[in-house]
Amino acid sequence: MEILKRAIYGPDPAEQMQKCNSLLRKNQRELERQVGNLKNLEIKTKSMIKIAAKRGDMSSARTLAKELYNMRKQQSRMITSKAQLASVGMQINDAFRVQKIQGSMKSSTGVMKDVNTLIRLPELSGTMRELSQELMKAGIMDEMVGDSLDSLDEADDIEEAEADKEVDAILSEITGGKLGQAGHVPENLPEEEEPEEEEANLDDMRERLRALQS
Repeated sequence: MEILKRAIYGPDPAEQMQKCNSLLRKNQRELERQVGNLKNLEIKTKSMIKIAAKRGDMSSARTLAKELYNMRKQQSRMITSKAQLASVGMQINDAFRVQKIQGSMKSSTGVMKDVNTLIRLPELSGTMRELSQELMKAGIMDEMVGDSLDSLDEADDIEEAEADKEVDAILSEITGGKLGQAGHVPENLPEEEEPEEEEANLDDMRERLRALQS
């Protein structure tokens, strides 16, 4: 009977809304988990930069600072994505409320744009595709945008010279201005972990960063 009812009247809007909100909450929790992981990695990386700087190992210090720069960039993107998710959630709920009042559903270009942006995040691609399918069934989205957002990647690309400036700023920030573009070895930095522990933690940190970015 339920199958026949769905065939005649279509899917139940209340069930669709519930499923969409469930998927949104799932994506929200995943983003929060990833942001938390990145914050923990940032703390560890700062400590390792201080160790490398104290030893006068400029090469390792700059490599770690570049990785920290990438972590912060990724973290910023995830925070922006959380705001986009919240926007999608409000627009979806508004669409279902309008449908309940007016008896018809209208597609939303705003939802379509945000969803297709979020699909591009590796952390969310699977569940966001599932959400997009539900939104298309409900009539909130017409179709997948696909390649129309390629320009976003280009906008995110930063010139190497600018990236180097950011790395210098990070080194100066962490070492209290004692290590930056000039490459001076700082003195009297706080004591950190032993070199043997640092090497093990460096490998572990890089593995975790690669896992987050894959």
